[in-house]
Amino acid sequence: MIKITPEIAIKKAEIKFTFIRASGPGGQNVNKVATAVQLRFDVKTSPAFSDDVRNRLICLAGRRITDHGILVIEAKHFRSQKQNRKNAVNRLIKLIRKASEKPKIRIKTKASLASKKRIRETKKHRANKKKMRRSILSED
Repeated sequence: MIKITPEIAIKKAEIKFTFIRASGPGGQNVNKVATAVQLRFDVKTSPAFSDDVRNRLICLAGRRITDHGILVIEAKHFRSQKQNRKNAVNRLIKLIRKASEKPKIRIKTKASLASKKRIRETKKHRANKKKMRRSILSED
């Protein structure tokens, strides 16, 4: 079990790893060894989440989630498979923690009279400045 928050825990069996060849540093080792990790986690069928956390997670995942509801995280930053696997799991945990936080409800506020007055004064000042730039036409 991977404990993410006090309420959310994921079974290790729900996470599937696929190892692929990574580009980048490593010399000839890059061509031979599959060090990059592709983590796959089924968000839609996981019993660990409530519906609101699941929906927030799907929104946060963006293009990393497939049409079938599977979250795919690729980790290829490190040269070793073990470090990349650890990095992918940490990124998954971070994403789920962020999705488990309830968003703050925005409270609408009214503009104060002083701020409205400042806006009007600024507009008048700007209008006057532009008025002064106009050419003066002589009437004969």
